[in-house]
Parts: sequence; structure tokens; C-alpha cells
Amino acid sequence: MVGDKLKKALIVGIGNFKEMALEGAINDANVVATTLGTNGDGSPNFDVKIITDMETEVTKSSLKGLIRSLFEGEHETALFYFSGHGYLNDIGGYIVTSDCKPNDEGISMDEILTLANNSKIKNRIIILDCCRSGKFGSSNLIDEKSTIIKNGVTILTASKDTENAVEINGQGLFTSLLLQALRGGASDLRGEITPGSVYAYIDQALGPWSQRPVFKTNVSEFISLRSINPPIPISTLRKIADYFSSPEEYFALDPSYEDTNTKEINHKVMAPYANHKNVAVFKDLQKMQSVGLVVPVDADFMYFAAMDSKSCRLTALGYHYWNLVKNKKI
Repeated sequence: MVGDKLKKALIVGIGNFKEMALEGAINDANVVATTLGTNGDGSPNFDVKIITDMETEVTKSSLKGLIRSLFEGEHETALFYFSGHGYLNDIGGYIVTSDCKPNDEGISMDEILTLANNSKIKNRIIILDCCRSGKFGSSNLIDEKSTIIKNGVTILTASKDTENAVEINGQGLFTSLLLQALRGGASDLRGEITPGSVYAYIDQALGPWSQRPVFKTNVSEFISLRSINPPIPISTLRKIADYFSSPEEYFALDPSYEDTNTKEINHKVMAPYANHKNVAVFKDLQKMQSVGLVVPVDADFMYFAAMDSKSCRLTALGYHYWNLVKNKKI
């Protein structure tokens, strides 16, 4: 995490307001910071700076300076997360700071977007868990249909610009789902978690009558927000193109692939008996089946496909990962 590959994150939680306290904002910020700080294997991920109003106020001036600093430099990725109050008026949307007052509620969402748009950092990600947060990326100052999100910017918000962001049991509903996604719920089979997969996870978890998350992006390729230990070893996943020379091909099986089909075990066996090399291949195929890449043909289980000399084939998901391996993306 040095030089131009640095990933940095500013995590903010503001909730200690006398008349409209948010119990979960500070807790949300702390947990998100901890989660993003490392990958699933404990290796370093984002270089995190966390700011909350647990002990001191987070003023408009100080926070604006931190956001400006976040988007400075020429690093790989900058991520801004905010949990707190959101405010919307006839001018636009705002994230509310500790020193809010009438007609000066906090930092304009348009201003934050301008800093992100003008940044030289390759990937800029904004995640907001606050009411009316879906306003981010839309401006009252221009035609609402116009695109004002520049290349490399991704926005994920808790709710539409007409909705509140719900807090349940001292935690934002959106952030609770965000954390589930980052901890593995939104992982692909490589163990990578992207902004797109996080949104898909949250979107599917929230029903049509719930607050609706908003996703806006202008990128040509998603970057990884966090990685976890993959559900199947990468070395095994790469073998998918060895076992299937084309994605339409069937892999023929016979009893020699089943390791229990040996005279050393006291039960009915049949020729050809278990072969060490074939058994190793079959275990790989079974792992692939366990994550939805392979299915037996004309049999309910891989065991019977082997013992009855049937075959197995790739699923649609298997086609996808076969192509990734062939294109050297895994």
C-alpha cells in the first residue's frame, strides 16, 4: 500500500445531536472502518482515517478540509463513507455536521461531488447512510437528466432522495447490509467484493416496501473494495479450463474417479477401481459443483455420475469462470 497504489478511506460518523440524536452513526463508522482496514485474511486493505463526534464536534470547516484532503493525490482509490443526518432543501442535498444551524446545515453534496469529480485519484467511491442521500449525484443547478458524474466515480446511498434511512437496534439498516456484503455476502468465487456486487447484495436484501438504495457510477471496470478467502481455492478454480477444453464439453466419468471405490474398503466395488490421479480430479470437480460451477449429467449426485459412468458439465456460472480463466483474469 505504498506510492500510487495506496487505497485510503475517510470514515465519518456524526450522531450526537441534542434534538435528533442518531444512536448508530458512531458505531456504524467504527465498524465500517475496522472492516475496510483489512482483508479477510488479515492483510492491510484501506488506510483508514475515522472521524466521529463521540467526544468533540465535527464541524463543517474541519470535515470539508478532510474531504478535500481525501481526494488529493494520485492514488489508486479514495473512499468516503458517511453515517449521520442528511438534509434536503430547494437548493440541494447536504450531509449534516455538528455545528449545523438554520440555512447552514452542513456540507453540500454537490460540493463533495465536485471534489470527487476533479480528483486525479483513479477510483473515487462515496457511500452515504443518511436520509435523502439519493440526491447525491443530482443537482438542482442543472438539468436532472444530465450526467454530472465523471469517469472513475461511484456513488452508493442508503435511500432515494425522497426517503429516510432507517436505523434499527442502534445500527443503520443500510450499513448493517453493507457490512454483511463486505464480510463475504457480496464476494465472487475469487473472494473479491466490488461496489457493484455490494449494491446487488443490498438491493436484493431490501424489499420493494423498504428504503431503496441508489447506485450511480461512471466506470469501465469495478475495483475490489475488499477481498476474503475464496470459497474454492484459486488454484482449483484455474483448473476449470484444463478439465473442460470448451465450455460446452462434457467431462466423462467412471468409477475410477470415486475414492471409496477400492478393495481396501469393505463394500461393493467395481472396475475400474479408484485411481489416485482420477480421484484428485474428481475432488476438484466436486468442489466446483459445491459452488455452482459444475453439475452431474443424468444423475442426482456426482457420486452416482461417477459410479454409473455418466458425466458432468459446466453451469452458466461455470461458463463465466471458464472464460475468466481463459482470458487470464484469474
